[in-house]
Amino acid sequence: MSDTGRKDFSTKAKEEMTPDSTKSTTDKVKETATDTGDRVTRGLQSDDSKGGTQEAFDKTQRAHDDNNGGATSSIGDKVKDTLGMNK
Repeated sequence: MSDTGRKDFSTKAKEEMTPDSTKSTTDKVKETATDTGDRVTRGLQSDDSKGGTQEAFDKTQRAHDDNNGGATSSIGDKVKDTLGMNK
């Protein structure tokens, strides 16, 4: 179970398992916006104030972001990627 105000784990898993090629542009933009909001919330809340599952999930997500530029890409770049305009 995710912490209050965070994207639910099952929603996140469903988004990750669904191929981008089957998502509409609206779905991609919504997903990007909610992911960004979740990252902001993740960064504002200290790990010791999170539930154990949320803390472990956030650490995994931070490592993924660090390895894939997720935390360093601008929101504008992510939106352009989603819309296919950053090619």
